[in-house]
Amino acid sequence: MLDQIKEPISSHLNDFEPFFRKNMGSDIKLLDLIINYIVRRKGKQLRPMLVFLSAGACGQINQSTYVAAGMIELLHTATLVHDDVVDEAYERRGFFSINALWRSKVAVLVGDFILSRGLLVAIENNQVEMLRVISSAVKEMSEGELLQIERSRKMNIDEETYYDIIAKKTASLIASCCANGAISANATKDMVDRLYQFGKYLGMAFQIRDDLFDYQPSGLIGKPTGNDIKEHKLTLPLIYVLSKSNPLERRRIIRLINGGKKANIAEIVDFAKEKGGIDYAKNKMFEFRDNAKQTLEIFPDSVYKKSLVLLADYMVNREK
Repeated sequence: MLDQIKEPISSHLNDFEPFFRKNMGSDIKLLDLIINYIVRRKGKQLRPMLVFLSAGACGQINQSTYVAAGMIELLHTATLVHDDVVDEAYERRGFFSINALWRSKVAVLVGDFILSRGLLVAIENNQVEMLRVISSAVKEMSEGELLQIERSRKMNIDEETYYDIIAKKTASLIASCCANGAISANATKDMVDRLYQFGKYLGMAFQIRDDLFDYQPSGLIGKPTGNDIKEHKLTLPLIYVLSKSNPLERRRIIRLINGGKKANIAEIVDFAKEKGGIDYAKNKMFEFRDNAKQTLEIFPDSVYKKSLVLLADYMVNREK
């Protein structure tokens, strides 16, 4: 399905790779070695896809679109490098993380370098509005992570707070991809706003799907079952069933989560399934997906719009 989604922009994605690599370059040998390692481990290219498809849906893909995709990918890459340091994660996408290979101090400095390159790409190309949009997203991502940490410690995340967290930590970046794609194509304010909203809904659906992986057998994906539960992160399936539980049942499940034992994970997952938490989260995920599609209705039919609609379906049906 991804190949079908990428088809209208496949040549742009191919041209984007050398553009991105050029903007990551450095004369420092160690830094250049690490940058090469990062570039070779690129994922699905989801963010550049969103930028190019959004630009195409609004008009013409141009040099500014490459700048938009480049700065977003740079800033996002910097946050991933820093996240791995914060989480003490030694693996990402099946490869060793930067901090695993070169230690945390080097990883932080590399993240800082990539972050500065993202800012400079915007400034060098005089894209102040794009910089404002992506900087706002990075600010929200930090706030979302800190809000989750604060509330998880107290185990008092309700459904509204959960949506606030995932809107900040995940949906804000996806929304900024879509908005900056539209800005690069000189879209009207209404089109920019609508694509931002499309990205926001898409990001919410994406994160709920991600959270649901926690309740699946670990053989289907690289992420082990109960990973969020082990880290005391409350996500929508558990938040919903805990809100419907009596005080005694709620205290029992919270004790199991806080216990952090592997044996408790299966019991907690079974509880969420039996009480309807999985089905509830899936329905909310499809609701956000449908809202995303609805925001595209004002756009003229095109291969780019079709791919955005397909991407919304892909987000909720993906298996990893």
